Amino acid sequence: MQDPSLEMTDRLLLEQIHPGSRVLDLGCGDGRLLARLREERDASVLGIEIDITQHHAAIARGVPVIQADLDEGLLDIPDGAFDYVVLSQTLQQVLHPKQLLEEMVRVAKKALVVVPNFGNWRIRLQVLKQGRAPVTEVLPYEWYNTPNLHLMSMHDFQDLMRLLGIEILQEIPIINHRAIEKAWLANLRAQHVLYVLQRQETPGETRVSEQTSTGHSAPIPR
Repeated sequence: MQDPSLEMTDRLLLEQIHPGSRVLDLGCGDGRLLARLREERDASVLGIEIDITQHHAAIARGVPVIQADLDEGLLDIPDGAFDYVVLSQTLQQVLHPKQLLEEMVRVAKKALVVVPNFGNWRIRLQVLKQGRAPVTEVLPYEWYNTPNLHLMSMHDFQDLMRLLGIEILQEIPIINHRAIEKAWLANLRAQHVLYVLQRQETPGETRVSEQTSTGHSAPIPR
């Protein structure tokens, strides 16, 4: 049976992608999302996955997947080759997240990024009370075996987007397996967040479009 949090994340990503789109999934795992995109959205799909077991599982699903290391970049992919590029629960595990985000908005019109929010109150409380590296739903590993190399909060991610000149079109906090766009105290409550991003056309302040977790109408300076 599929993890309900994965099912909900897949559904959110599917809702963002228009039928007939070209989609690249980075760190695609066993190709689960790609198979659904092809079936439910009639999408042209391609995945990249480094793990050989997951790569074989994706191939067994009949989806096209390249075995490659995301830390080596996407230099072989032309500008604007895809309509969407997806990176779900992987950004915190790559060596160079800044460079990967820049590459994502180069190769696709929109980037869909799902990340854990390390500003969540449970993480803060564990550190405060126990003085130890936290173990929670967001951080389900001990400090010595975690694949997570980069810990970020929603505020940290917003700051990086401003630095890179990437526009946040949509910010959807995920709280207790529910997507809540106008969430109160989102950086404190959200376990994960879905960001819809695109390259900013003109230099300047990163802007958040549509309705975000802050409840403001778009566009507003961040």
